[in-house]
Amino acid sequence: MAQAITQALEAEMQADEKVLVLGEDVGLNGGVFRATDGLQKTFGEQRVIDTPLAESGIIGTSVGLSIYGFKPVAEIQFSGFMYPGFNQLVTAAARLRNRTRGEFTIPLVVRMPYGGGIRALEHHSESMEALYAHIPGLKVVIPSSPKEAYGLLRAAIQDPDPVVFMEPKRIYRAIKEEVKEDQEPIPLGKAKITKEGDECTVIAYGAMHWVAQKAIAQLGYKYHIELIDLRTISPLDTETIIKSVKKTGRCVITHEAPRSYGVAAEIIAQINEKALYELQAPVERVTGYDTIMPYYQNETNYIPDEEKIVAAIERVMKE
Repeated sequence: MAQAITQALEAEMQADEKVLVLGEDVGLNGGVFRATDGLQKTFGEQRVIDTPLAESGIIGTSVGLSIYGFKPVAEIQFSGFMYPGFNQLVTAAARLRNRTRGEFTIPLVVRMPYGGGIRALEHHSESMEALYAHIPGLKVVIPSSPKEAYGLLRAAIQDPDPVVFMEPKRIYRAIKEEVKEDQEPIPLGKAKITKEGDECTVIAYGAMHWVAQKAIAQLGYKYHIELIDLRTISPLDTETIIKSVKKTGRCVITHEAPRSYGVAAEIIAQINEKALYELQAPVERVTGYDTIMPYYQNETNYIPDEEKIVAAIERVMKE
């Protein structure tokens, strides 16, 4: 997936000279996960810019560049470092289209590795995607594979509004797929049904999509399960979710983020509003805990695994 991101950045930079990449160590070193490796050599220091260690400055500068017609792709080394730049994202980037009544748009992409699974230090493994999804004016995209990352990132860069592009770091190099240069961008706001079924809907995104696939594989042919990869959590593809739940009558939602006030909670609210009478069992959530991501060996106890998802599917199927 890291290479697919590099490939998408290169394609967009070749197609549009207004596309810039900036962030801490993105140039000479190619980024902490090497997702921008080689871009500075290809496009030069004026388009692939090593910045100071100042997240507020990175986002603020990117907003200014956007107003003046550029398309900056800003990298934050880890999502847990984003908070100094959060003010710029919320009070400027997300609001300028509305504040100027459409005179200015902010075609900004903020890339950030997020989530656990690599036993990193504090502030390196958080899953705070719901914070960004709650902000009007921001789009929040989370890919689950190399092909998805390539198509979604190209669409995000082409989008006229700010996009928070969150990359699940534990699958940067865990999954291999062929990514063709002529692959079309994947429209934002449209979920993907990766497996069709009519007895239970399982909803996931990012790295948890692959954990859900493993859980479903464990069950074999016991149940006909439909699996949805959200791709974009804001805007949420409610139409695909509701159509699936009305068909299956049962639903399990999984994400790595804390349980309370999370993406799963919003999806459950949407289901209750639009498909309550079709439900044959209460919707199950399989999530992280309402605690700070723990260190090292306890990290594996925090992140939902296949067994927890299988148990949730069994519970809804017995109702």
